[in-house]
Amino acid sequence: MGFGAYIFVAVMAAAVMASAVYALYWAVKTGQFRQFERGATEIFSDEEPQGRPTDFFPKKRKKTSV
Repeated sequence: MGFGAYIFVAVMAAAVMASAVYALYWAVKTGQFRQFERGATEIFSDEEPQGRPTDFFPKKRKKTSV
């Protein structure tokens, strides 16, 4: 592996780290971490109370021969 490959890997690692830091900054700035626990239960509506799923997978169709 040549010296240029090490430079490329270092630049890519720095870019990934900078992206992660910016994503965390954006999340804090826009309030994504406010009321953190409420967000986990907010996906449930009154028709689907917490702990009792009401959705289901459709039944498999029988294969018909042609």
